[in-house]
Amino acid sequence: MTPRAPVKPEKMRSKARIRPSLKADTALPADPPTRLVSIAPLRLDPEDLKAPAPKPLKGPAGHIEPNRKLRIVKERDPIGARLDMHGLDQDQARATLEAFIRRAFSQGHRAVLVITGKGKVGQGVLRTRTPEWLADPSLREMIAGVSTADRRHGGEGALYVALKRRV
Repeated sequence: MTPRAPVKPEKMRSKARIRPSLKADTALPADPPTRLVSIAPLRLDPEDLKAPAPKPLKGPAGHIEPNRKLRIVKERDPIGARLDMHGLDQDQARATLEAFIRRAFSQGHRAVLVITGKGKVGQGVLRTRTPEWLADPSLREMIAGVSTADRRHGGEGALYVALKRRV
């Protein structure tokens, strides 16, 4: 058996145990008398037991997963359809976008390109509103993610929209 090295004082733990005192002279103070109050029985309405309705998602649809975006950029995941919204006003653009997404989803496309244009001072109306429209609950159930397009597909003036699989 090898001898152990001496333990440094700072490494030693106190082995003293704390033992409760059994002295009777440390009596606890008496509790003041409490008054009993009658409580009415609790009645639950079945409506109260239902879980609250989930809040609708407000923000834009989530970003496309990085690997999936790379596959779309390199066209390993083909862009199934393209929508160019140049020259449309907001109402026309929204209606066209909704119809386009529904049609692309029903045809089984997995990725589409939506070209909005950049706008005059870099903040075009369609460019800023399109992500909001894509976050609409009626479309959100079909959309897996949205991301700015690569330069070769339109850059900041276009969006990749990844669609979920049809069930």
